[in-house]
Amino acid sequence: MDENQDNSQELITNESLINPKTSKFNPKVLIIGLPIFVIQLVAVYFITANVLINKTPSQAVGAVPKSEKKTEKAVEQKQKQQEVGKHIASFDDIIVNPAGTNGQKLMLTSVSFDMPDEKQLQEIKDKELIVKDIIINTLSNKTLSEVSKVGYKDTLKIELANNVMNKFGKLKVNNVYFTKYIIQ
Repeated sequence: MDENQDNSQELITNESLINPKTSKFNPKVLIIGLPIFVIQLVAVYFITANVLINKTPSQAVGAVPKSEKKTEKAVEQKQKQQEVGKHIASFDDIIVNPAGTNGQKLMLTSVSFDMPDEKQLQEIKDKELIVKDIIINTLSNKTLSEVSKVGYKDTLKIELANNVMNKFGKLKVNNVYFTKYIIQ
């Protein structure tokens, strides 16, 4: 009888290897998995809220710091910054040889600078030759592959604005626009 019992045990064990039963709910999943899931949710929330979304007091709805009182001058400056596109200085049809092309390729561009006020607009227009030189030097130092990349235009805009502001110190450029950008 002992032998029959051993054979039946062996048969049951072998049978479970051949045809495994569908697994039942494992409580370890609930005990370990649920807290890990909650921790991940909390981590994603804090990363999103604190790192990816830049919160500043001026962006919050109706948030005005009590320690900071608004003056008329601050309000005027804010209004000037909001007047984007009102004071534009255009420098048209600038032809440049990109670096490394040995004069075989040309770039035709027109660049416009958005200035914060009329005074700065007039100042940049008065220094047209210097601004054109800055544009030519900046663009001619770039390779053909750099100026051909679509995403690189934004980098060029930032670089042009920085170069102009560095050269003239007191000038501030709100934005730079390419109205022509042709490479041949």
